[in-house]
Amino acid sequence: MSIKVSHVGHVTVMELNGKLMGGDETKEVRDEVEKQVKAGNTKFVFDLGNIKWMNSSGLGAIVSCHNVVKEAGGSLKLARVEQKIESLLVVTHLIKVFECHKTVESAINTF
Repeated sequence: MSIKVSHVGHVTVMELNGKLMGGDETKEVRDEVEKQVKAGNTKFVFDLGNIKWMNSSGLGAIVSCHNVVKEAGGSLKLARVEQKIESLLVVTHLIKVFECHKTVESAINTF
């Protein structure tokens, strides 16, 4: 699991790569979001196009990040959600919680 953080204007883009299955990688994602929020960043796009698989722990980490950002008055959107991950969001009804976009650019443009 790796995270690439970039800033496009006032939006923090976090490109997640690999598997999001719990343990160190979920802690790494949460820690990075908390670090960015403390730095004053509150608009996030998670690029999930390179996530190979996510289990309930990974999903829980994204929900936790969503809550941290929301409490700071911000918003977290998902981009490039692969079919397997989208199915997980649908089954858990979290598809109603997260705004999903086909591209990172389209997600950024909604801010």
